[in-house]
Amino acid sequence: MTSPIYIDHNATTPVLPEVFDAMLPYLREHFGNPSSGHVYGRRTADAIARAREQVAALLGCDADEIVFTSGGTESNNLALRGVIEAAGVPRSRIVTSAIEHPAVAQPCHWLAAHGHDVVKVGVDANGRAYEEQGRSAITAGTTLVSLMHSHNETGVLQPVRAFASFAHEVGAVMHTDAAQSVGKVPVHVRELGVDLLTIAGHKLYAPKGVGALYVRRGTTLAPFVRGADHEHGLRPGTENVAFIVGLGVACDVAARTLADESPRQERLRDTLWGHLAGAIPGIALTGAAHARLPNTLHVRFPRASGNAILAGAPEVAASTGSACHSGNEVASDAILALGISPSEALGAVRLSLGRGTTEDDVRLAGDALVRSWLACTQR
Repeated sequence: MTSPIYIDHNATTPVLPEVFDAMLPYLREHFGNPSSGHVYGRRTADAIARAREQVAALLGCDADEIVFTSGGTESNNLALRGVIEAAGVPRSRIVTSAIEHPAVAQPCHWLAAHGHDVVKVGVDANGRAYEEQGRSAITAGTTLVSLMHSHNETGVLQPVRAFASFAHEVGAVMHTDAAQSVGKVPVHVRELGVDLLTIAGHKLYAPKGVGALYVRRGTTLAPFVRGADHEHGLRPGTENVAFIVGLGVACDVAARTLADESPRQERLRDTLWGHLAGAIPGIALTGAAHARLPNTLHVRFPRASGNAILAGAPEVAASTGSACHSGNEVASDAILALGISPSEALGAVRLSLGRGTTEDDVRLAGDALVRSWLACTQR
C-alpha cells in the first residue's frame, strides 16, 4: 500500500537521517552519565555542550542560556510557572492571547485557578493579536507576558517584538512559544527582545521527547520539578543525551539550510493554494495571506466539513483543528476567535508542508482534495 502524502508537518516532523545518525552512538557505545568525572561521562558531557552551542547558534544567544527539557509543553510550564513562583507575588498579572496552544493556555488556566490574574488579548480577522489591546493590558504590576511566535493552526506570525517592548516598559518578563516557528523562519531572541523562548524538537526534525527553553541571562525562574542541579538547577534529572544531540544537529541543519528551504516551501504552499482556489469556488484562506509561516496553509472548504474532506482523500495525511465528541464536530476555538462562524470553521483543514514535500506531492494532494470536495458537495 502506498503511503499517503504527508502534509501535516505542524503536527510533527520525521527525524532527519543526519539527526538519527548523530544520535546512534549515544544509544550504543557512548552511554556514560554526563555528571560522571571519568572518560565515559566526559564524552556525553561534551556532546551536550556541543548541542547547547548548536541550539544557541540558531537562536542567536549564548550557550549557557539554553536549558534542555522534554519538549515544548515542559518548556512552557517551566517558563510560566517558573516566573510566577519566583516572583512570589500572591496575585500576579499575566497577559497572554486568546489563541495560545494548550501548552500555554492550560498552565495559564492553572495559575488563574490559584489566584493569579490572567488577561487574554483578542485577535483581529487576520489572526494576529491586537497590539493596542496588548498595550492596554500590560500595565504596571504585570509580572509575565506570553505570546506565541506563530499560530500552530493558521501559521500567522504574532507581534512578539511589540509585546516584548510593552512588557519591558513595566518590568514584566516576556515569553514566547516558538515551537512552531523555529526551523521554519528566522527566530533570533535578541531581535525579538524576549526573555524566554520555547523550542520543541519534534517540530524541527528532531525526535519527540526533547526540547529547550531559552532563558535570558539574569531572568529568574523557580523549577517546578525538584532534584539535583542539572541544567542550571532548572531541570533536574540525568540528561537524555542522545535526544539532546539530535536536537542540536537538527538546529544546525536548520541554521545552514533555512535561507533556501523556507522560500522553497513557500512556493509550494502558494502553488497548492492556487490549485485549490482555482478549482473550488468559495474556498477561503484563514488568517493573514503573507505574514505567516512559509509552510502553512489553513483553508476553509465551503459546504463541507474538514473531517469529511480528509476522510474522502485518504491519499492525503493532514489535519483539521476541530474535535469530535460523541459524533458531533466542534470547531477550533482559535479559529472562532478570528470571528469566523462555527459552521464555516468546521470546513477548516490545515495543510503544512515540510522538507520532504515535492511539487508532485502538492499536485497530487491538491487533486485529491478537490475530488473529495466535489464528492462531498454533490451527494
